[in-house]
Amino acid sequence: MKIGKLYLLACIPVLCLACGSRDTGIGTTAPDGGNASRAMKQSNSPGAEYTENAEKPATIVLFLGNSLSAGAGVDPANAFPALIQHRMDSLGWNVQAINAGLSGDTSAGGLRRIDWYLQQHPVRILVLELGGNDGLRGIPVEVTQNNLQTIINKARTANPNMEIILAGMQIPPNLGQDYTRAFQKIYPTLTSMENTHLIPFLLEGVGGVDSLMQRDGIHPNESGHRIVAENVWSVLYPVMEALHSRK
Repeated sequence: MKIGKLYLLACIPVLCLACGSRDTGIGTTAPDGGNASRAMKQSNSPGAEYTENAEKPATIVLFLGNSLSAGAGVDPANAFPALIQHRMDSLGWNVQAINAGLSGDTSAGGLRRIDWYLQQHPVRILVLELGGNDGLRGIPVEVTQNNLQTIINKARTANPNMEIILAGMQIPPNLGQDYTRAFQKIYPTLTSMENTHLIPFLLEGVGGVDSLMQRDGIHPNESGHRIVAENVWSVLYPVMEALHSRK
């Protein structure tokens, strides 16, 4: 367990309370409070024009997450979902990354928001980056796992062929070793039960490294996001390559 690298995450609950999610339901406004048309593409994405003008519809990759996906404290163009978009553009793939990251969001918040995105977009790949705030708030592990499983079920109902990637998280032992161990098992358990893909630890190589974190000691800086993007890419690339080869 990499608890030594994660002592810095103990401060996140304060940030979460200050940056709570703003779910507004389904309508012309995205559930993160943004304009729906803006939510349809990654901010400052270099691939946006390409995908809009492509003859075939773009493959949609949805990043449903919290402040890590949202890129809190950095330019959205330098957050890891945008860096992933750059990678896919460089390969000439007709792919559109949608950043549905919302600072302070929990698995319950993601569950409230997922329907809106599934109704707006034909999502082909879901990168599910939620649960870390649940653990830091001491939400019962069973509740978090059930919320994530329900999000997966909703995604599969919308598209039975949807590929789902879970971004694993870990928490410090503030709430006791039993809770910490139980939380750590959520992601591999769901991966096995629901036949998803797994990023073992999203912040691998970043958490606890001062040079890769912002001054708050909580969020990755631009250099940190580049490493997080590599962690995501190592799992996402084989999935994307398999889809691309079928076309």
